Order: sequence, then structure tokens, then C-alpha cells
Amino acid sequence: MSHRKTLIILPALNEAGNIAGTVQSIRKNVPYADVLVVNDGSTDTTRLEAETVGAIVITMPYNVGIGAAVQTGFKFAARHGYDVMARLDGDGQHSADNTKQLLSLVENDDVDVAVGSRFLGQDDDYGTSFMRRVGISFLSNLLSMITQQKITDPTSGFSAYNRRAILLFAEYYPHDYPEPEAVVICHRSGLTMREIPVTFLPRRHGISQFTMPSR
Repeated sequence: MSHRKTLIILPALNEAGNIAGTVQSIRKNVPYADVLVVNDGSTDTTRLEAETVGAIVITMPYNVGIGAAVQTGFKFAARHGYDVMARLDGDGQHSADNTKQLLSLVENDDVDVAVGSRFLGQDDDYGTSFMRRVGISFLSNLLSMITQQKITDPTSGFSAYNRRAILLFAEYYPHDYPEPEAVVICHRSGLTMREIPVTFLPRRHGISQFTMPSR
């Protein structure tokens, strides 16, 4: 089966111990895709480990934050003619099998943007703190009202995009609250979006980037 030109981007901040396994899992399960690691000012061996397993690596001069790091991936995809793109986190918590499902939706142009939801049709809250659950619930309700479609995971970092969406976000991708703001941009730009349920895997090494003030 032939596939459209595909890029998978992994924004990564100090993911030594995780990034190599994440890249290898993607290459095993989505062998037709190129893998780009956006090394966001890491102070560990993230860059070296990613290069060792064959990823393309862009190293930012300092920690620019998740929004700017992801937009760097969109700009790379737009400039190099990729038809579809997926964005995963570099810590290995997103399933490569789910990646194929997300990519298939945008590859066939069923939707412009496909988002992996941790909470759609699932009872597991993955240990999310009470205050974070309150925040997610508020954003879910607000975005559902704005878009007139049910949004269950407004902060998901697991998503896929067709060429139309790549070009849009290469020009403008929000930096302050990137995931929920991107949902609004999709809606206002006339792009179609769909959530599908995904599995969230346990982190093997280190701590979540969400605990770091700059992220």
C-alpha cells in the first residue's frame, strides 16, 4: 500500500532515556514516515540519542516552549512538501498503533485534523490531579460551545494533520495555550476535526514536561 508523504514530529525537552525508544517505536509501526525531533533547548543527551536512532533533529537555541517547538515542525513539513503530519510527545506515552489510526483519517481526507483523546469513552483519568481535571472540564465545555461539537481532550498533544492544516499552522500556531487555541483556529478557519479514543502509556523515565514552568 502506498502512502502520502508523511512526517511525524516529536517536540522534546530533556527526554534522554525516552526519545530513542519513542523514535524506534514509530519507525517500526509507521515505517513509511520520516521522524523529526524538535529538540527544545534540552540540556541532556536528547539530541544525540535521537540522531543515533536515525531521526532528523532540529535543535532550538534555547527553550522556546511547546507552541514554538510544534510550529517549527509545521514549518518544516510545509517547506519540505509533506502531505500529512502527526505530532506526538517525545516521552513515549502516545501509542504508535494510535498514530496509524490518526494518520489514516487525514491521509484519506476524512478530516483535516484528527486528535487523540485520552478521555473519549474511557473511565481512566490517568492520575490527573483534581485541579487539572477541573481545568480540562472547563476548557472542554468552552470549546464544545464555540465549535458546536463535543471536545473531550482540549490539551491533547497527540494529533494528525493534512496538507491544508499543515499550511495553516505553519503560518500561525498559538504559543501561549497551543492545544485549546488550535481547536478554535481550526473551527474559525473552516477546517474539520475529529477526536478518536487513544491509549496513554506510562512514562518510562524522567518527569512530565508539564511540571516544568517553561512548558
